[in-house]
Amino acid sequence: MIRRFFRHLWESILSLKRNGWMTIAAISSVTITLTLVGIFASVILNTAKIATDIENNVRINVFLRVDSTDNQETKVNDMGETVANDSYHIVYDQIAEMENIESITFSSKDDQLELLKQKMGEIWGLLEGDANPLYDTYVVDTTSPEYVKDIAGQIEKINGVAKVEYGGVNTENLFKLAKNVRIWGLVATVLLLFTAVFLISNTVRITIISRSREIQIMRLVGAKNSYIRGPFLLEGGWVGLLGAIVPALLVYFGYDVAYKGFNPSLIPQNLSMIDPVYFVPGMIIALFIIGIIIGSLGSVLSMRRYLKI
Repeated sequence: MIRRFFRHLWESILSLKRNGWMTIAAISSVTITLTLVGIFASVILNTAKIATDIENNVRINVFLRVDSTDNQETKVNDMGETVANDSYHIVYDQIAEMENIESITFSSKDDQLELLKQKMGEIWGLLEGDANPLYDTYVVDTTSPEYVKDIAGQIEKINGVAKVEYGGVNTENLFKLAKNVRIWGLVATVLLLFTAVFLISNTVRITIISRSREIQIMRLVGAKNSYIRGPFLLEGGWVGLLGAIVPALLVYFGYDVAYKGFNPSLIPQNLSMIDPVYFVPGMIIALFIIGIIIGSLGSVLSMRRYLKI
């Protein structure tokens, strides 16, 4: 069995050399197809990743009433004494008791004014002190984006809450868009792989047609189908392997360039492409595996006519 395998392996290598132009045509077909697969898969996977990041960035902003002291542990009474605040964390505790709450972060109106000054300019400094029209806010993160709408509705009913914002209809549309990107991206990738198998199968079929006499002679001398199929199966695997080299190199160098070019503009929005440390090796391995599989599968499908399987 082992001896036969190495014999078939050697025959497949010799066959690639003997059928030079047809081999080049088959490898070129695999290269073009896998390049499209690599580019398309990279775009789809990163789009899905960014869509998921956007989902996870959706937060509930709970604006407290102007006179709220919910985040103050102490207060000054009518006699000017500092005493414990009976209203401390009344709103906070009610939110914390709800299910599917991941974290609650307090942001004072002064903190929010500082953010506005950083983003919009020092002109906003005119609103410091008593002129500050902003609200003290609790920023609520849920364990999953799907709970945002329901929890926001519950928080609105709490006494001491002025208003609640989470994006409303726009956020729901965003969730639908992210879901559609993942679903249709997967469907499109699968269709592209089927197209790849079809194209490579047709290219390999041309190679096999040119060697149909060789196959017929082998059958006439009594060779079994498995013996005839072996070298062609390995040959298809070689074609897929060699055809994956250029797409792998494009992913190796191209993705790093794309990551360095696009990711810096995404980071300030708390978004990110897939880290090249994880993405590039995985995509390269996937391209080689896909190339070998569809190359071998193309050979098997192309030989059915001659072996009458």
